Amino acid sequence: MSTRLLPSALIVPALLVLLWELAGSYSPWAGALKPILSAPSVIGLDAWRLALSGDLFVHIGSSLIRVLGGFSAALLIAVPIGVLIGVYSLADDLLDPVLEFLRPIPPPAWIPLGILWFGIGNAQNMFIIFLGAFFPIALNTIAGVRACDPLLASAALTLGGSKRQIVTEIVLPASIPAILTGIRVGLGMGWMALVAAELVAGRSGLGFLIQSSRYALLTERIFVGMIMIGLLGLAMDAGMRYVQKQFTGWNER
Repeated sequence: MSTRLLPSALIVPALLVLLWELAGSYSPWAGALKPILSAPSVIGLDAWRLALSGDLFVHIGSSLIRVLGGFSAALLIAVPIGVLIGVYSLADDLLDPVLEFLRPIPPPAWIPLGILWFGIGNAQNMFIIFLGAFFPIALNTIAGVRACDPLLASAALTLGGSKRQIVTEIVLPASIPAILTGIRVGLGMGWMALVAAELVAGRSGLGFLIQSSRYALLTERIFVGMIMIGLLGLAMDAGMRYVQKQFTGWNER
């Protein structure tokens, strides 16, 4: 999104917030909606109170540590595996069936095993985030490697290039756009997996904040947790878009 279009992009969110405020505060049925639909002004006030107490930053910090830890592990493992499967047919035969078997299993289904293996804490949550982020990164890496023009590899072989040079100097640079797309998707899936993990087995974090607020019937605090997740995800995706633009400007042109 260019900065030139930024004011236009804020029109629809501003209208939605305005309608939300009217429905939650000033409409004839506002009193009936208050238990389930807190107005943005009430949500903002509660967020301010949480920020002043420091609790909001504690939950944000816990979630960020888990997301970055699990996502980093997924990135370090998924990209090499994706390159291996995309380049070597033997790795494809050995590893691709395992990936396709594990891929349909949703990360929340692993939470009971994660609790048994790692207990309730950061390790369990990072494990679930790892599972959520791993498969989009791996699959996009495989697709990017396989999309590389084989004529380039043939030309490099003709000129005396080695297999290693072809992979590092031709295949990897050509697959960067697909890999970065997979990283963006994997980051979003990591946030989704984090919330699922913290809802079930967390003692801190934004998912835990949402779950504990539900038990206390604090609707506005539930919205605070959801909005914080959306803002953090938006900020991290904007950072990834910037990185993607820096590394793949040639591809856009």
